[in-house]
Amino acid sequence: MPAGEPPDDPTARDTTTLVKPALRLIVCEVAQRGKFLVGEPFFEGSSQLPLGRRGSLQAAPGDLVAVRPERGRAVVVERLGTPADLAAVLRGLLIERGVAQPFPEDVLAEAQRVAGEPAGLDPGRVDLRHLPCVTIDPPGARDFDDAVTVLAEGDASRVYVHIADVAFHVRPDGPIDREAERRATSVYVPGAVEPMLPHALSSGSCSLLAGHPRRVLTVEVVVGADGEVGEPRFHRALIESRARLTYDEAHTILADGVDHPQAELLRRADLVAGRLRVRRMRRGALAIDPRELVIEVADGGVRSATWEGEARAHALVEELMLLANEAVARYLAARKAPSLYRVHEQPDPEAIARLLARLGALGVPLVPLPDRLAGTEPSELIARQAQLVRAEVKRRGSGNEAFTSQLLRTLKLARYDARNLGHAGLASGAYCHFTSPIRRYPDLVVHRALCAGLGLGELPPQRDELEALAEHCSFAEREAADAERRADAICLATLLRARLDDGGWEEVSEGEITGVISAGIFARFDEVFEGFLPVRKLDRADRYDLDEQGVALVGRSSSRSFRIGDPIRVVVDSVDRPRGRVELDWVHDGRRGREDDRDEPPRPSRVPHPRPGRGRPRSHRH
Repeated sequence: MPAGEPPDDPTARDTTTLVKPALRLIVCEVAQRGKFLVGEPFFEGSSQLPLGRRGSLQAAPGDLVAVRPERGRAVVVERLGTPADLAAVLRGLLIERGVAQPFPEDVLAEAQRVAGEPAGLDPGRVDLRHLPCVTIDPPGARDFDDAVTVLAEGDASRVYVHIADVAFHVRPDGPIDREAERRATSVYVPGAVEPMLPHALSSGSCSLLAGHPRRVLTVEVVVGADGEVGEPRFHRALIESRARLTYDEAHTILADGVDHPQAELLRRADLVAGRLRVRRMRRGALAIDPRELVIEVADGGVRSATWEGEARAHALVEELMLLANEAVARYLAARKAPSLYRVHEQPDPEAIARLLARLGALGVPLVPLPDRLAGTEPSELIARQAQLVRAEVKRRGSGNEAFTSQLLRTLKLARYDARNLGHAGLASGAYCHFTSPIRRYPDLVVHRALCAGLGLGELPPQRDELEALAEHCSFAEREAADAERRADAICLATLLRARLDDGGWEEVSEGEITGVISAGIFARFDEVFEGFLPVRKLDRADRYDLDEQGVALVGRSSSRSFRIGDPIRVVVDSVDRPRGRVELDWVHDGRRGREDDRDEPPRPSRVPHPRPGRGRPRSHRH
C-alpha cells in the first residue's frame, strides 16, 4: 500500500459475483461417522457434509480436504494435508475464498511461449543497459517489478525508475490477459503467493532479475536540490540490473558505510528520497509511521512474528515509486487519456468532527475545527492532526495503534476510478498505480495507456469499459487484503497456541486497549497478538456501557472506565485457530475478572470478526 493510503475496508459494498467462481469450494476436516465419512467445515461453522463410505475416497479421518457440494453430498476435489500443516491450512483458506485456482492450460502454454522469447532491442526500444541500476526488495520477494537508477547532475539528480514491461508480454484480450484481468491482483500469505501472472512470467521473463536483460518502461525525471520535479520523459527500454539487494542489505550500505559497487547509487537515491519526502509533507500529505507485520513460517508452523518499522531503504524505494506513479498520472490526466487512476477522495467534514470528538475524549491535543472545510482543507486538517497524534504517542510512549487507527478510519477508502479525482492522502492532484504490473492489473492498464499516448505500440484502453474494470479491480483488491489479513490472523493464532501449550495457559500479558464496542474490548498484547475481551468477563457485579464518543466502556455502578489506549492485563482464555480469533480474560488485582471462569479449559470461542482495517499496513509491493 503506498504511503498515505488508508487501510483496506472489508465492509465495503460486496460485488462478489465479479470475481468469485460460480461453484464455491468448501474446506473441511474429514471425520468418521459409523461407516461413513463426513466433512466438517473448517473455516466457517455450518452443517456437516456427507462424503461417502470409508474406503471409497482418497481421504481419511483427520485430513483437510476441499469439497464441492453436489445435490445433498460433497465431492472431494483435493486433499490438502492435515490441519496441523500450516501451508495446507493457508492454501485451504485461499481455495475457499476462490483465490487459489489453477491457471487454464491455454494460459500456461501461452506464458511458456512468451517467456521463451529472448529480451532484445525491439523497434523503438531504448538501450539503457549502460546505466547502473539495482532492485531493492524484501528478502522473500518472489518477483521484481522495479529497478532504480539515480545519477548526480550538479546539485540535482537524474532519476530513472524502470518498471517491468508486462504489456509487451501480455497482449490485450489474449488468454493471459483475460486471466490476469479476472484475478486482478496477486495474493500474498506467509510463505506463499497466488500470482496474477503464471510463474513463467511473474518470476521469469517479466521479473527484473540481476544479470539478465529485461524489457522495461522507464520514467526519467530530474529532481532539483529543493525537491522540485522536472518534466518527465518516458521510454520503452532495455536494462540489466547490476544487483539484487534486500532492504536490510541496502540499509547496511547506507547506515554503516559498507563498501558495495552500487553504494554511490544508493546514497544518491537516499538523498533524493529525502528531498521528495520533505516536498510531499510540505504540500500536506498524510504522515503515518508505517510498520509491517513480518511472519516467518517454516516446517509447517510459525517460527516468529514481529512488527518492523519502515527501513530506510524501503522508504527510499517508496518515494521513488511515488514519484513515478505521479509523473505518469499527470501525463495521462493532462491529455485526458482513458486510463485507471488511484483515487482517494477528501474525508467528510462530519467524519472529521467525530474524529476530533473521539480524540479529544482520549486526551489527545486537537487542531482547531473551522466552521467550513472546502477543497483540500479536510485532508490538510487530518495531516496536521496526524502530527499532533504522533507527538502525543511519543510523549506517552503508547497509543500508536489505538490513536492512529482512529485517524485512518476517518479517511475514505482508496480505490480505482476511470476519473482523476486526486489522492487526498498523498496530497496529489493526479495519481495512478504504475509500478507493479506483475502483481496488479490496473498497473498493466496504465502501461498500455501511457504507451498508446506516446505512440509506443499499444492500443489505448477502451474508455467505455474502464468504469466496470475499476470497480472489479477495487473489489478484488479488498478481497485479497481480507484474505491476507485472515491468513495473518491464523498464523498468529497458531504461534500463540503453540506458545501457550508449551509455557502454560495462565500466563499474564501486559496489553493495550485498541478498540471498544458494546460487546467488549479489543486488546493488543505481547506486541503482535490481538484478542477480544467480552464485556461479560469484566465484572460480574457491574454492567458496562459505551460512552457518548464510543471510546470507552464505563461501569454503571463502579464508574470504572476501559478506554482506548489504556493499559490492560489479560490472560488468554481460548484460541480459535481456523478463524484466527483469540478470546481474553481480564486480570485485576491478581485475579481474573470473573472468578467462575478461572478453571474452564481452553475452548473454541465466538470472538467477533476482526474489525475493518485491522490488518498490517501494506507496502507498494506486498
